[in-house]
Amino acid sequence: MARPTNQMDKIIEFYEEGLGLEKIGGFKGHAGYDGVMFGLPNYSYHLEFTQSEEKVKLPMPTKEHLLVFYLPNLFELNRIVHRLSDMGYKEVEPENPYWGRGGVTIEDPDGYRIVLMNTVGI
Repeated sequence: MARPTNQMDKIIEFYEEGLGLEKIGGFKGHAGYDGVMFGLPNYSYHLEFTQSEEKVKLPMPTKEHLLVFYLPNLFELNRIVHRLSDMGYKEVEPENPYWGRGGVTIEDPDGYRIVLMNTVGI
């Protein structure tokens, strides 16, 4: 998944320091863009955020634009929620009540929502 941002520093702080994802790559000044990638080594998927030299008008996310992380360890989930809360990112009410049953929804700096779901996933 890749998406643009106008707040690269805040995005890096949120996903790396807040969520604890690993920065696996990045670039600066590539055809007018900077970028950062988060993921796990040796996996063929990652999250990528890009920022152009000029501020761009970004689409507004809906409350149903969700990036879901399945965390079966409740202690780890609560640790991440607490860390994000200390950084100023508070829990928000999910649009779909399903995500409130065992999950915590938080908006990233661009208003996109992540869900930390206390289950092993599908």
